[in-house]
This record gives sequence, structure tokens and C-alpha cells, in this order.
Amino acid sequence: MARIDSILREARAGTGAGEAELLLAHALGRSRTWLYAHGDEELDDAVAERFGALLERRRAGEPVAYLTGQRGFWRFDLQVSPATLIPRAETELLVEQTLARLPADRKLRVADLGTGSGAVALAVAMERPSVHVIATDASESALAVAAGNARALGLGNVQFCHGDWLQPLAGMRFDLIVSNPPYIAEDDAHLGQGDLRFEPRSALAAGADGLDDIRTIIGDAPALLASGGWLLLEHGLDQGNAVRALMREAGLGELETVLDLEQRDRVSLGRAR
Repeated sequence: MARIDSILREARAGTGAGEAELLLAHALGRSRTWLYAHGDEELDDAVAERFGALLERRRAGEPVAYLTGQRGFWRFDLQVSPATLIPRAETELLVEQTLARLPADRKLRVADLGTGSGAVALAVAMERPSVHVIATDASESALAVAAGNARALGLGNVQFCHGDWLQPLAGMRFDLIVSNPPYIAEDDAHLGQGDLRFEPRSALAAGADGLDDIRTIIGDAPALLASGGWLLLEHGLDQGNAVRALMREAGLGELETVLDLEQRDRVSLGRAR
């Protein structure tokens, strides 16, 4: 048996330090903080074998979030699976822009389209307890993950509906509709690189220009928005102009594209007249 600090030292040489620590903590069923305080303890052979298998899978490119089944987002940790997109820090801008348009003391209705692990819907539900959030997804497996995350967080103001985008919400009205839809072009080389190779392609790519699902959402959303209601969409770094044009054609006003921390197009929004 080898000491924990020795095992980690070797693992960091071929994997990022943070990733090695996350994987070892997962194999042990402990926190990263625990590792720092117990570096002189010996690792039994069974745990070392589990850790080694995780390292091999990571070095083959498998995302850490799928190996541990978990990813941090907003103020909580989410369970994730290969059925869901891995939540990313840049999507927190979408949450921030959504919350800015939801007064804390009003009973409003919000729809989150293509919820995946539930990241956006659950962040909104947590920060606005008086808001009722309905989250949709075409994947029953993704909805099961999202519903499990809602239970783990003790959030009772979220409802999950199976179906494609707005289809299961026909006849309803919302004060705000939000979505982080697929927006990568089908032939984009990035789809064959890094973590994207392992994530569900249906949650990433949308047609020749990446805008197919965004067109669907923008085309259907105005009929479900209350007067003065907002539509907010995350999209690619070069799609702001196109998304605003689609929103304008759909009759939305007060159009805006919000830049992320790297000054790239990230979220576009429009308001029902």
C-alpha cells in the first residue's frame, strides 16, 4: 500500500492536480479537504484500483463530471449523467439575467426549456421561492436526473414535463421563458474534441448554423408569453446578431445581447409587447 500524498503526486503528473484530487476523493467517498488532512495515510489496494481505473478513463478523455457523477453550479452541486449536458460556469450568466427580471416577492411562472440536469431551473427556483418553474426536456433520462436534483435540494416549486421545447406547455402562459439550447453547428470540429465527445450530441448541435432549435423556440415562445414577459436564450459567441434578428421578426422588443466575462456574446433576450 502507498500513502495518499504519494499516490496523488504520481497522479498529478499525468492529470491536472485538481482533477486528480477530485477523482481520488470520489474513489474514497471523501472530500478534497479530507485528502489534505490525511496525506500520510495509506491507501488500500481496492481504493487504489478504483482510482487507477478512474484516471485511465479521464486520460482517455472522459469528463470528470461523468466519472464522479457530479458538477458544481450556482450555489449547489448537481448530479449529472451522460444523458445530460455538463453544466458550465458561463451559464450562470443566464441565471443572473433571469433573476434580474424576476422580482423576489411576486408569484410568477417561468419555463426552462431543455433543462438537462435542471441547472437553470433549480437555480431560479432556489433564489425565487415564490416563482413556479416548469422545466421541459425531450429526454426522459435527463428529466429523471433533474427531478432527483430537485429532491436533493428540497425544492418543491419546480415541475418537470417531458416533451420537446414548448410542446408540453401548450395553452399555458409564462412571465419568463429561459433556455440554454443546442447552438453548435453540426459540422463544427469542436464536437469531436475534449468533453464534447462524450456529451449528448442532441444537447449540443442544432443544424447547419447551430440555430435550428433557437428558431423553433423563438417562433413558438411569443404565444406563451404574458404581456411584458421575457425570453432569454444562451447562444454561441458569434450568434448575437442572428438571435436578435429572429426575436425582432417574432415581434419581441427591448432586444439585448449580454456579454460574458470574456466580452463574448452569451445571452440574448427580448420582451413580449
